[in-house]
Amino acid sequence: MADHASLLLVGASHHTAPIGVREKFAVPPERVSEFQETLHASGLARETVVLNTCNRTEIYAVVNRPGDTGPIVDHLCAFQRMERALFDDHGFVLENEEAVRHLFEVASGVDSMVLGETEILGQVKSAYASARGQSTIGPLLNRLFQKSFQAAKWARTHTGIGRGQVSVGTVAVDLAGKVFGKLERCRILLVGAGEISERTLTALKNRGASSVTITNRTDEKALELARRFEGTALPFQQFPAALTHYEILICSTASPEALLSADRFREIMRRRSYAPLFAIDLALPRDIDPAAADVDNLYLYNIDDLSAIADDNLAQRQTELIHCREQLQQRARGFWKQIRG
Repeated sequence: MADHASLLLVGASHHTAPIGVREKFAVPPERVSEFQETLHASGLARETVVLNTCNRTEIYAVVNRPGDTGPIVDHLCAFQRMERALFDDHGFVLENEEAVRHLFEVASGVDSMVLGETEILGQVKSAYASARGQSTIGPLLNRLFQKSFQAAKWARTHTGIGRGQVSVGTVAVDLAGKVFGKLERCRILLVGAGEISERTLTALKNRGASSVTITNRTDEKALELARRFEGTALPFQQFPAALTHYEILICSTASPEALLSADRFREIMRRRSYAPLFAIDLALPRDIDPAAADVDNLYLYNIDDLSAIADDNLAQRQTELIHCREQLQQRARGFWKQIRG
């Protein structure tokens, strides 16, 4: 890498921004390619990878001038039609070795809301593959992301951070179990058929849930999950009306806008004769309008609401976390010395 080039990371995460703000940072999946194309066309970055998850939006970029963070931040704000002041209040910027260390911790599940969660590594790999497919990744980011995969493998093999609850889905199911006790008698509807839904289904089955229905915009995905987990598939257009039949609703789609409004839930609750409905929204942007939390007998939780359970999980493994971070820091320092050398 040329001496005057620099590795830059700009973004926001659950550590710096509440869910309502993270929604403003999140680049819609269908517009990530456009974001990267415009960033490269402007000459602001040589290489770029965009990582979007429910807990973070992070742009990894190789730029020509060290410390030249302003143009990348301005590009993100303009693309998202977001005030720069919002980034100044809730965003963060890391450079060079610190950006390397951060990615190693993200890929390893160390920086996650649920310590050691496993979905994030797949999401990092998907972001890397997307950038390769679009040819916005070059020699530095290629090496960096490959090293992050190795760091994640080391962390899971040599530390205990993956023990216990290791996904947002398992935490959500644990919360449902605390509310309902036994899940065998609960009728559960999952909206979405991605990796989070799959892990949530695994957790539900492990907790004894037997009446599970899956719906998704792509019917084939819902049917495939239903077959694998001995559940039932429901056509996507029918699920709002069908909510009169379920006690638990779990949403995790990639929809750019809310699927269920507060008014829709008022109608649903009237038809349910106000029987309680427990809803967990694991999506970002959110699938359920947050105003629905005011609807009588609707108990709505989002990914930030799960943080208390996640904090309990973290406290139990604090020693493992410290050891893992120390080792990842050493790996990041070694990698950056190789790059500079």
